[in-house]
Parts: sequence; C-alpha cells; structure tokens
Amino acid sequence: MRLRFTLAYDGSHFSGWQSQLDGKTAQDAVERAFLKLCGERIIVHAAGRTDAGVHAEGQCAHADVPDDRLPVASWMPALNAHLPVGVRIMTLRKAPAGFHARFSATGKIYRYTIWNGPAMPPLLLDRAWHVPWKLDMEALKEACTAFTGRHDFAAFAARRFKEKEETKRTVSAIRVRKNGPLITLTFEGEGFLYKMVRILTASAIRCATGKLLCADIRRRLRDGGPKLNHVAPAGGLCLVRVFYAKKTSAIT
Repeated sequence: MRLRFTLAYDGSHFSGWQSQLDGKTAQDAVERAFLKLCGERIIVHAAGRTDAGVHAEGQCAHADVPDDRLPVASWMPALNAHLPVGVRIMTLRKAPAGFHARFSATGKIYRYTIWNGPAMPPLLLDRAWHVPWKLDMEALKEACTAFTGRHDFAAFAARRFKEKEETKRTVSAIRVRKNGPLITLTFEGEGFLYKMVRILTASAIRCATGKLLCADIRRRLRDGGPKLNHVAPAGGLCLVRVFYAKKTSAIT
C-alpha cells in the first residue's frame, strides 16, 4: 500500500530533507519512525529536497508500507508518536495508482520572509531574514516582475552536480506583501533550481537597496550569466505547498 502524506518541519532542527550519513535530516527522522512501526526500512520519497535550515509547511511525500500493518487512519497518529517535535505529518491518505511524490508534482509554492526593521524580533530568529536597510518597494516589485515568466535562470542558481543541468524554468507568479516591517515574497512555479528562490530573493533585495539594477537582472535572464553569488539565508525560506494537477495561479 502506498501512503501519500503532507509534512511540516522546522528546518533549523535538520541538516535538510535528504538522508545523510549523520542521520540528522528530516527524511532520516521520518524513516526511523517507519522503522519502529514496520520493523524494516521504509524509503520515503519527497516532492523535492530542502536545504539545511529551510522549513516546510506542505512538503509532500509517499512511502510503500505492508498492506496489513495498520489501517490507513492509524498511520498518521502512529508515525507522529515516533517523530521528534520538529517534524509532523499533517495529512495522510492512501495514494492513487501511479502516484509519485516527486515525479507527479506539477508545481510548488515557496514563501520567503524578511524583517525590514532596525531590530530583529527574537521570535523570528531562523524564520526570517533581518534586512535593516531602507528598501525601495517599487524596485523590489519590479525585480520580482522581471523574474516572472519562463527564463533561463542559470545566473540565479547554484550548481548541485558536476553535470550540466537544464536551467530554464517557469515562475508563474511572485506575490510581494508588506505589513509594517514584515515583508513576504511568495514564489509559485513548476519547479526551482538549487538555491534559486534564495538567490532570486537576495537579488530582489539588492535591487531594493540600489546595489543592483533591474536592467542587470533582465540581461542575466536573457544571456544566462554572469552568475550572482548573493544567497538569502536559509531560515527565511519555507516550502508552502506542492501541486499535483494543472491549475491556474494560487497566489494573487
């Protein structure tokens, strides 16, 4: 039986999603919970990796479990009872035939949180990027508009593998919201390259501080380089949702 479930986790507790030898990742924590319930290793497949320090509200995953081990309704409370406090399964159900958490996904939403005030509230530590400088919100929005659409984002991503990677992606929407010193950038797209959202965020902030021109962003999107090396901190980023069907934009 294939289970499909939604996970939320505090990224500051983990060395990212994907399993590592030190066992300190979110995947390792979930697989240990399955091991305790099933007596054997159950591999958990997620919609995508999140880096160390990145949070999730709506990471989606699947796992194949013995049919007769537990009723479907019992899996979520049983797993949560064996998980550390930094990760929880929020929804769980039997997956339809052919479902794959990664390969069936058609889009994702990420949210990046910024605190634009002189002092960082302690309760936002590891939840937001403290940017104390004056920001031009119109320039910030102009940069986000430039990123929207289908582009070659080679200049706005880090290399994960030695092999050359396809760097064209479609960003269908970026919503900018400001509530006093709290600013959120919400990115929706078919998929994102390694550290892409954090580099896009850092680039937009540099535009808002006058350190980068939107014309430079458009030129890099057109020409594919040179790369930008500024990366926003991991703690401000959260995977909000994964989509599994064609749809119109979910953010406005």
